[in-house]
Amino acid sequence: MKIGIIGGAGVRTPLLVNGITSSDLPISEIVLYDLDRPRLQLMTGLARHRAGSARLVMARNVADCVDGADFVFISIRVGGIEGRARDEQTAMAHGIVGQETVGPGGFAMAWRTVPAVVGYAREVASRAPHAWIINFTNPVGIVTQAVQTATGAKIIGICDTPTELFEEVARALGLPSAQCYFDYVGLNHLGWLREVYHRGEPHIQRLWNEPALLDRLYRAPLFPRELLLQLRLVPTEYCYYYYRPTDAFENLKNAGQTRGRVIQELNARLFADLARGREDPVAVYEQYLATRDAGYMQLESGAAAPIVRSPWSQLTGYDRIALETVRAIHENSGTLLALNVRNAGNLPELDEDDSVEVTCTVNANGALPLHSGHVPDSVRDLLVQVKDYERLTVRAALDRDLALAAQALAKNPLVASSDLARRLIAAMVPA
Repeated sequence: MKIGIIGGAGVRTPLLVNGITSSDLPISEIVLYDLDRPRLQLMTGLARHRAGSARLVMARNVADCVDGADFVFISIRVGGIEGRARDEQTAMAHGIVGQETVGPGGFAMAWRTVPAVVGYAREVASRAPHAWIINFTNPVGIVTQAVQTATGAKIIGICDTPTELFEEVARALGLPSAQCYFDYVGLNHLGWLREVYHRGEPHIQRLWNEPALLDRLYRAPLFPRELLLQLRLVPTEYCYYYYRPTDAFENLKNAGQTRGRVIQELNARLFADLARGREDPVAVYEQYLATRDAGYMQLESGAAAPIVRSPWSQLTGYDRIALETVRAIHENSGTLLALNVRNAGNLPELDEDDSVEVTCTVNANGALPLHSGHVPDSVRDLLVQVKDYERLTVRAALDRDLALAAQALAKNPLVASSDLARRLIAAMVPA
């Protein structure tokens, strides 16, 4: 099996390589490609410590990376972490929470990223027509929908956020997650858990009957009990930006920096340490991961201290979800995973071609969404509005239409103003 990784200079590459090569999959070759050659060399060297017996090579171009591949992972950040930091700073300057996948930051990232990923997807469709693209690139839902709209490539969008939530809820309820079915519905970074079944019995009502259990669900202080009891749903952590945008903005303002700026500094230190080669590169990398993970959602939520990593975090993560997706397709296993796929009538409130994040059965035919039905009344309006924004953003990014871009951003719940949308476009999109 040949695996191509576009965006091989990314900091999660060694984790991904380790995940797929430590499995029982017949991986013979992993080919890494990235525009940033110096960083690609550093990440390739680090990944070789985790590659096992698989042949790990750097591709000279994207054609060599994808030619004849069985699976192609795409994980790129057009504009680099510097672009994310600027986007978040610009959003904050306009009074809106700075975050890379929601609000203005998510729009700016999509605008830069969609053309590049669509170009790569066309290359995959041409050179490896039977290959599945596993898309990590944020904003995952928008990017996945753009590829589905503009190409004939086979693509699945993945995110570890739903699976992490499933583990947290199962642990809070004292249930073995591997034996549970999780009824989950939504969009990428805007999803809700409706029910947890164990051996056919529903259990989520226990959260509403014993509200103290709700305090165990999130590593950061995101949602008050009252909100969860009102929703009667368990939202993913990114819903925080929609339910408590003012709190998120004020917390970041008080912190004096955004998450993007923190990661920019961490990345600069990581690559400088790796380039010097004075210390064990694996130890340097693992310390980087620990520091980065501890700061997750800390600034936005106003948490007083770094957030403790979940003891079951090894069961989740992008590398884990990617591995489970590839294995399920390769083995035709029918594994259940929450993934980003074409709606195809699954959620009647949305269009056929919309990308949705729902529970799927994954086999040799790809990721097939299980029936979800109507979205709960308590979240329907928010989901429909965000999807309207995403749909327009895909069109604007594909057509490079700034007028349509302003219409799209005005639809975003965190913007909701045509004048503000135009000012943000002028500030974030190069003329």
